Amino acid sequence: MMDIPFSPPDVGEAEIAAVSEVLRSGWITTGPKTKQLEEEIARFCGTRKAACFNSATASLECALHLLGIGPGDEVIAPAYTYTATVSPICHVGAKPVLVDVGPDSYEMDYPAVEKALTKRTKAIIPVDLGGVMCDYETLSSIVSDKAKLFKPRTPLQEAIGHVPIVADAAHAFGATYHGMPCGSVADFTSFSFHAVKNFTTGEGGALTWNDIDGVDSDEIYHRCMLLSLHGQDKDALSKNKVGAWEYDIVAPDYKWNMTDITAAIGLAQMERYPGMLARRKEILRRYAAELCGGLGGSALIGGTSRHDTPILLLEHYSPDGSSSGHLGLVRLNGFDETRRNRFIESMAEKGVATNVHYKPLPMMTAYRNLGFRIEKYPNAFSQYRNEITLPVYSLLTDEQVDYVIDSFNRTLAEGI
Repeated sequence: MMDIPFSPPDVGEAEIAAVSEVLRSGWITTGPKTKQLEEEIARFCGTRKAACFNSATASLECALHLLGIGPGDEVIAPAYTYTATVSPICHVGAKPVLVDVGPDSYEMDYPAVEKALTKRTKAIIPVDLGGVMCDYETLSSIVSDKAKLFKPRTPLQEAIGHVPIVADAAHAFGATYHGMPCGSVADFTSFSFHAVKNFTTGEGGALTWNDIDGVDSDEIYHRCMLLSLHGQDKDALSKNKVGAWEYDIVAPDYKWNMTDITAAIGLAQMERYPGMLARRKEILRRYAAELCGGLGGSALIGGTSRHDTPILLLEHYSPDGSSSGHLGLVRLNGFDETRRNRFIESMAEKGVATNVHYKPLPMMTAYRNLGFRIEKYPNAFSQYRNEITLPVYSLLTDEQVDYVIDSFNRTLAEGI
C-alpha cells in the first residue's frame, strides 16, 4: 500500500540554496529579493506593478483599504469559499453579503450577484476556485450595467467608476482567461503563496491591479507599502543607506510585509513554475480520462452537468481559459455528507489522503453568528455534500497517480 499525502510543498535544492544565500547575505527582511519577486510577478501577470505581502489575506484586505471600504459599505462574496475571502471584509468594518453559487457550479450565481447589488455595494470578490477563473466577462457586464447604482465615496472608487471587482485568485496563479493571465483581468487580484499552493513562498501573497485612468500605479504601490509596514514612509532597506535613518509614520497601519527569506523561495519557484503547471495539467487530464473509465471527464463545463455519470469533475482546461490546476475537485453523484465522508475514510485506509473544498461559510459558527443560514444557499450545500478533492501536485509520480486512480475506482465500486 502506498502512502500519498494530500498536498506537500514542491520545494527542493534550488529553494534551499536561495534561502541559504539570503541568510548568508545578512539581509533577511524586506529587501532586494522581495522587490525582485514583485517585478517578476508583475511581468508574469502582465501588470505594471505587483506588491508582495505575508499572506493573501493581507493582500485582499489591503485592496479593500486602498478602495476606502469600511463601515456602512457592503461587499459581495460567494458562500462557497474559505473564510480568508470574507474575513477581510469584516476586518475593515464592512458588511459581507454572501451569494449562492450557480446550480452545479463552484462559481457565484451571477444573477444573484446582480440582484444583491445596492447603492452600498463597494466591491465584489469572486473566487477562482481550484484555479479555474470565473466568468469575468459576465461580472464586468453586471458592474457596467449597474454603474449608475454605484455611489463612490473615495477618489479611487470614483476613478474606477463602477463597483470594483477584487478577485480572490488564491488558487489561480498561472491561470488564464480568454488569453489574459490571471492578475490582469479583475480591477485588483489577490494571490496566495501558502505552503499548499502551486507556487509557494512558505507563507505569502501578492496583489496586482490594472491601470486606472487618472491614477498613478506607482502611487497605489506606495500606498501598499505604507499599509504593509506600519505606515512608515521608508522601508528597512531605504533606512539602511548612509545618513538615511530618519523616517515618518504617516498612519497607524499594519505589519503585512514579505521578507527576503520567503521571497527567495518564490524566486526559485519562478524558475520551475512552467514545468510545475504542466505536470498538474498532466495529472488532471489523467483523472478526467481514467476515473470511472473517463465517465466524468467533462462532466462540469460552464455550469452544466451530466447526472447520468457517477462522478462530476471540475473542467480545468477549456476554450475559455486554462486553469492553474490547483485542486482536483470531484463530486460523487447521489452521495450525501455521510456517504461522502465514508468514501474519504475508505480512501484514507488505502493510503490516499483527500480533502473537501469547501464547507460553505454559512455552516461555520462565525458566520452563523453573523446571521447567515445554509438553507438560503442550497446550491452551495449541494456542491459541498458530495465533493471530495483528490491529490494534485507536481511531486506526484506516474506510479502514485496510477494508485490514486485505482484506489478511487475501487472505492466507488465497493458501493460505500
